[in-house]
Amino acid sequence: MADISTVPMSDELDDSNKVRPPSAIVHDIHGVTNVDDVDDWATNPRNPYLWSRRRKIATVTLVSSIGFVCTMGSSIYAPGRDQVAADFNLSDEASVLPVSLYNAGMGLGPLIASPLSETFGRRAVYLVVLPLFCLFVMGSALSHDLLTLGLCRLFAGVFASPGVAIAAATISDMYRPSERTIPLIIYYTTPTLGALTGPLIGGFVVAHKSWRWTAWTTLFFSGPVFLPMLFTRESYKKVIMQPSDASSAVPSRQSLQTFLTRHLLRPLHMLLTEPIVSFLCLYMSFQFGLLYAFVVSSPMIYANVYNFSRESQSLTFLGLIAGNLLACLFLILLEIFYYRPRRQQHPQPESRLHGAMVGSVLLPIGLLLFATLSRSSVHPILPIIAQTLTMLASLSIYIPSGTYLMASYGAAWGASASGANSLLRYALAACFPLFTDRMLNNLGPLRAEMIWAGMALLMAGIPWALKRWGPALRARSQYVVDD
Repeated sequence: MADISTVPMSDELDDSNKVRPPSAIVHDIHGVTNVDDVDDWATNPRNPYLWSRRRKIATVTLVSSIGFVCTMGSSIYAPGRDQVAADFNLSDEASVLPVSLYNAGMGLGPLIASPLSETFGRRAVYLVVLPLFCLFVMGSALSHDLLTLGLCRLFAGVFASPGVAIAAATISDMYRPSERTIPLIIYYTTPTLGALTGPLIGGFVVAHKSWRWTAWTTLFFSGPVFLPMLFTRESYKKVIMQPSDASSAVPSRQSLQTFLTRHLLRPLHMLLTEPIVSFLCLYMSFQFGLLYAFVVSSPMIYANVYNFSRESQSLTFLGLIAGNLLACLFLILLEIFYYRPRRQQHPQPESRLHGAMVGSVLLPIGLLLFATLSRSSVHPILPIIAQTLTMLASLSIYIPSGTYLMASYGAAWGASASGANSLLRYALAACFPLFTDRMLNNLGPLRAEMIWAGMALLMAGIPWALKRWGPALRARSQYVVDD
C-alpha cells in the first residue's frame, strides 16, 4: 500500500489558499520567504498548478506506474520461493526471508528520501534512486546464495521506497487542495495493485522460466516506466524558486536537526504517547501486514486444498485485485457524493473516518468467509470472492485512516504521524510473511485465517471509537491540533 503522504487531501486540511496580510512572511525549514514570492508564484509559468491538464495526467500516470513497479518487485518473488529453497538448500521459512527484507528496505528508504526530496527536489530523487533500484534487482537475479539475494533485495527495497513515498507529494504539488483528492485516491490504490499483481505475473514466469526471471521481469517493467522521468519537470515549489547556485541546496545544521526531529524522533514519540496515532497506526499496519500474509499464504492454500497448478494459484489473485479496484471506486464515489457537498460546512476530522467504519465491519466478515469457505467441498470461486470482500474492506480502512491522521494533526505534525505509520507498517509487512507459513502448516488454513479474522474483529472498534472520542483526544494532545 502506498504511503499516506504528508500532504492534505482536501481544502479543509490545508491553509495554503488562505489570504495573508501584506506584511506576512512565510516560514519554512529552508528559511524565510517574503510574501511577494508567494504572489509571484501564483503567476509563475513554472508553477505546477498551471501545468496543462495533459501534463498533469501524464505525470500522475507516470508516478503511479513507478509505484506499481516498485511494489510489484516486493511480491513477484513469492511464487518462486520453493525453487529458491531447492537451489540454495533452504527451509520454507528461510526462502521467504527475501520478501521480508525487501519490505524492511521499503521502511528505511523514506526516512532519507523524503527530506532529500524537500532539499533537492522530487525529480532529482527519482533520477538517483530508480537506477540504483534496477542495479540491485539485477543483483538479485544473479545471486547464488541467500546472503547475496537477501542483501540485494534489502537495498532494492530501500531504493524502491522513494518511488512510492514521494509520489503523493508530487501529485499534491500539481493539484490545488480542492482538486487533489481523487488523483490521490487513484494513486494510493496503485502500489497495492502492484503488490497484488506481482504474484499473478510471477506465477506464470516461474512456471515457464525460473525464479530468477521474476527479477528480470521487474527490470523489463522498469525501463518503460523509469525512462520517461528524464523528460519530466521539477514540481516542488521550494526547489523551483531557490537560487540556482549549488550552495543554496546544501543542507544546513538546522536542516539536519529538522531531519532528526521530524523524521526519526518525533514519529516514535507520537507512536508511544498519542492514542490516536498509536491505535490507528496499529490498525493501518495490520492491513498492510495482512496484504503480505495473503501474498505468501494464498498460493499455499489453493495448492493444498484445491491442488491448483502454479498458474492457477496466480490467477486467484484476481479476486484481491478486484477488491482493490472496488475500494478505489467506493472511495471516489464517497468523495464525490458525500464529502464534496459538505465541504463548505468545515466538518471535523472525524468525518473522514466513515470509509474506515464501513471497512471495519466488512473486514472480519471477509476473513471469516475466506476461512470457512477454503474447503475442497466448496467451489474455489467462493473463497476468491471472500478475498475480494477482504481487500475491499482493507483498503477502505487504510486510505481514510491516513487522511484522518493528516486532518487531525495538520501539515506539520501530520508529517510525523505519517512517519510513525510508515515505521510500524513496514515493520509488520516484514514480519508477517515470516510466520505465515508456520501458522498455515501448524494450524491449517481454517484456524490460521480465523486468527486473522479474530484480530480484525478486535480492532474493528478503533475507527468507531475515534469517531466518538476523537475530538476529546485531540483536545488533550500535547501537539498542536488544527481543528
